[in-house]
Order: sequence, then C-alpha cells, then structure tokens
Amino acid sequence: MQFHLTTGPRRAIVPAVIQLFALCGGYIELDRASMLDDLPAGQPWTVPVLTFLVAHPRGRLLFDTGIHAQARVDPIGRMGAERAKRLVVKSKAGEDVVPQLALLGLQPDDVRYVANSHLHFDHCGGNEFFPRATFLVQKAEMEAARRPGFAPGYNPSPIDFDHPLDYRLVDGEHDVFGDGSVVLLPTFGHTPGHQSLRVRLGKGGDMVCAADACYTRENMDRDVLPRILWNGPIMRESLATLRRLRDQAGATVLLRSRPRAVAGDAAGACRHRLAPRSRCSRPCSTG
Repeated sequence: MQFHLTTGPRRAIVPAVIQLFALCGGYIELDRASMLDDLPAGQPWTVPVLTFLVAHPRGRLLFDTGIHAQARVDPIGRMGAERAKRLVVKSKAGEDVVPQLALLGLQPDDVRYVANSHLHFDHCGGNEFFPRATFLVQKAEMEAARRPGFAPGYNPSPIDFDHPLDYRLVDGEHDVFGDGSVVLLPTFGHTPGHQSLRVRLGKGGDMVCAADACYTRENMDRDVLPRILWNGPIMRESLATLRRLRDQAGATVLLRSRPRAVAGDAAGACRHRLAPRSRCSRPCSTG
C-alpha cells in the first residue's frame, strides 16, 4: 500500500469523497502464541493498537478508541496485575486517540459516530472522551459485557466502556450512512459481539478493518485460531467471512499484526490516509 502521511497539525478534514485514516494508539507486547494457537509459548511480540477514522461527507466515524492513557501511566491500577503482566502497554505520550485526532485538526466533538469492534480495554479505552458521539456496538457485545459471567471467558472492564454515553445497539450488519460505503460486519467469536468495518473508498477499493477477528495472515491462510477467544467455531466462521472478502471480493483486509504495512512515522504518530488497491513501496514504521 501507499500511504499519505500528515506531518503535523492541520485544518480539519472536510471530505468531498470518503477517506480512511489509520491512527496508531501505541503498542502492546504479548506472547505470539496468544495469536496463533499452534505456536509454542514464550515468543514476545509487539503489535500496534490501531484505530481508524472514516471521513464521510455525512460525518466522521471513529472505529475503536484504543487504550486509555492511564493504562500507560499506571497499568496495574487501570488494568489489574494479571492483565498488565500478560499485555504490556508500550505506548508513549501522545499516542492515545485524542492527541492523534488533534494532529488531523480534529477534536472529539468533530466525530459523529464511534464504533467499537468490541469492548476489550485496547479497543474502547478512549470512549469516555467522546460524550457527544453516537456509539455503535453490537447488541450481543453489550449484553455480554454488562452481565459478568454471562459469556464464559469474557470479562471486559467496565471502567473502559460503562460511561453515560449514547450507545446505539445494532444487531448484525449495519450500514452506517445508508449508502453502502461504511458498513459494520458481524465477526463474532473473539467476543460474543465482535464486529469489523468495511469501507468502500472507490470502485474495487474496499478495505476491511478486521480488528481482533483476525490477528495475522496466518490465521486466515492456515485457518489457525488464536488462544484469546470466546468461541472457537464461531470465530472460524468469521475468519472464513474475512477470507471470502479478501479472496473473492478483492477487499484489502487490514490486520493489526502488520504495523509496517499500516502505521508509523519518525515522530511516532501514525496518521496515514489509506489509498485503495495500491502497494507500499517501503516500510512505514520506526521498527
């Protein structure tokens, strides 16, 4: 892919066409085996925390809000000792969602919709900073999150999502702007109500933000599940859905395990306008 980088603060985007931006919310270090179940444990792996901004003529949508800044400053206090040890936050100051938006000339009130792929801490930690946005969350996800023990193995932290926000619960596929260009896709399995995002940037230019429905190409290509999941058979169905979008519909599936393909510049802020159906000529990460 080829990316167009913003190098500093600029005026807010007022799009005449649909644009998709990748924002980097820092990094998490975890065991690679948590993403690929057939690998031995003990291989530390650092992956980016990605959020995506869709600029549409009818408003802006933010897909995921990343990690709360407190998780960087006081990870044990925010996340608990067990989670902080298993998922090590490697973010730096300025890599959470609000300052990242500011680099595009935007404030939280400029965002009309926020869609959470799911309610794990690294996808909804910044929700509280968007009090005027409408939040789009799958009904099954919110029901499970608000009933501890309802979905075995799924226990998100209320501190990240349980705020007085305008949550609009959707059930299955949801066309955000009503024109087929920005669609939330149910990709359950990682959690009870996980969803991915498909953005149609132009003819033949669909991009799919998979979030945690698929971590790596190996998950899709070898049909290998991760260890971090709620329901294996259901997640395998979601992997098949993403595989069909990639192989049959020609969509580009954006995965968080390939930061060099989507994020990173010398300043550490990953603000990239994604160009449909193009290729990256060089790595775009600090490494």
